[in-house]
Amino acid sequence: MKEKGFRRDCLGIPYALFLVCFVAAPLLVILYYAFTNGQGQFTLQNLIGFFTSPNTVGTLVYSLAIAVATTLVCLLIGYPVAYLLARSKMKHKTVIVLLFVMPMWINFTLRITALKEVLTLLEGNLAFHPFLNTIIGMTYDFLPFMILPMYTTLLKLDGTLLEAAADLGATPFSVFWKVTIPLSMPGIVSGVVMVFLPSMTNYVVLDMLCNSTYIMGSLIGSYFSAYDWNNGSMIALVLLVIILVFTLYTNRYDTQETGRGGALLS
Repeated sequence: MKEKGFRRDCLGIPYALFLVCFVAAPLLVILYYAFTNGQGQFTLQNLIGFFTSPNTVGTLVYSLAIAVATTLVCLLIGYPVAYLLARSKMKHKTVIVLLFVMPMWINFTLRITALKEVLTLLEGNLAFHPFLNTIIGMTYDFLPFMILPMYTTLLKLDGTLLEAAADLGATPFSVFWKVTIPLSMPGIVSGVVMVFLPSMTNYVVLDMLCNSTYIMGSLIGSYFSAYDWNNGSMIALVLLVIILVFTLYTNRYDTQETGRGGALLS
């Protein structure tokens, strides 16, 4: 028994080494550069400069605006699609789901380049609508990540609960709002997390759609390209904290909604 336990413990060693080398070590490097100056001396000036600079604060606000708008558009489009696919009685609905997933198999740059050509034909000069084009590009790129978790959750929804609510006199809207939405909340939260977080940093869409403005990812890249690792690391650290807080909050909300769903089931 001891030998078996020892062998099981050894199986975790490669994973631990991976975490140390590729997660813990890079974070320590970021922390070091974030709280030091060019001479390697400890300083808080990088942190103060982040919150006092109109450039960094404006970029953060702009990134949040893009992420919120993209998430809302994906949610408004994705939920009806996921609901109709999950609740429909079509025999080959998995083929339709596959059609939403297939664009993810194509190279990212090819997809955005094709979208750029379409937008150019429709709008002419893409520079006239930078924010709108960014939202369209982000939505086109991340919509499958919103649809799939909601579709999976709605597919597992117990139909007898909906029938019971209707038998008790609830209107179709009440059934949808008070039963379907709460039970599908785990899928909604998962989709929001999978869309919101990368939308704040995916600056490739902005660059390819002729948007000259910066988001957090492009701002970090500009600092590192200029060999200003200290300010670049501080911006990356602040963004990491924001993402961590958002993830913890959504996980807590997801747990609460799952508990409410369990109460409905009981």
